[in-house]
Amino acid sequence: MNVLLENLPTILALATTGVFAGILAGLLGVGGGIVIVPVLYFLFQRFGVSPQSAMMIATATSLATIIPTSISSIRAHMNKGNVDLSLLKAWGFFILIGVLIGSSVVTFIGGQWLSALFGIVASLSALNMLLRTGKSAIVEQLPGRVGQSIMASCIGFFSSMVGIGGGTLSVPILTACNYPAHKAVGTAAAIGLIISFPAALTMLMLGQTPADAPLGTYGLVNFVGFICIVPLTVLFAPVGAKLASVMDANLLKKVFAVVLLITGARMLIQSFI
Repeated sequence: MNVLLENLPTILALATTGVFAGILAGLLGVGGGIVIVPVLYFLFQRFGVSPQSAMMIATATSLATIIPTSISSIRAHMNKGNVDLSLLKAWGFFILIGVLIGSSVVTFIGGQWLSALFGIVASLSALNMLLRTGKSAIVEQLPGRVGQSIMASCIGFFSSMVGIGGGTLSVPILTACNYPAHKAVGTAAAIGLIISFPAALTMLMLGQTPADAPLGTYGLVNFVGFICIVPLTVLFAPVGAKLASVMDANLLKKVFAVVLLITGARMLIQSFI
């Protein structure tokens, strides 16, 4: 009981993270990882965790939370026929290779470099939201087999290293190649599971728990965060979806993009100062 009371502020803050991530996911269609990683990164530091340890634990914990939420999302998109199984068959192996390499690198690379990488990915994602408002394609179609294998490997590698699911990278890449937006979003949910499960498992099994890790951390996964975030993210995603029907989602997406850009810049600065 005393342990629970001592850690009550942390538990409440983690629960708030789940609510925030769920509402944004439903409201703006953004992946939970792009919200959860920076929030956990700064939150853990508030409770005495070093920036390096905070980033590694935030990355692994975010990936763990994506597993159940992506399963729920896959079921919804499968019912609508928006999951491209042929693309998953072609990309799955290469995504997995990228994930295994990326998640293994996380277990020994410094948290400083992970923070910098997330800052870059977050900033590019924010600029994509701000500048590429339309869904117009950049090229006519997806590249050939070799090009697609490189794309899939890179999506798996970078997503696993910064703790995000498939949507943040795969949706803009696919739509830029004239791929239907609705199928890109649906297929990205399945890509998120291919990324999150092996990546989280690798970081759980191979990651060495930092000495200053918060309560409930095994390997690099914080299970207190997982338990607090997952149910609330699932519960509040429909709330965000309902809000999207009565609010200006495009304006809110731009506001979120600006906040994400500032967050990415802050993480980049903190990485090198």
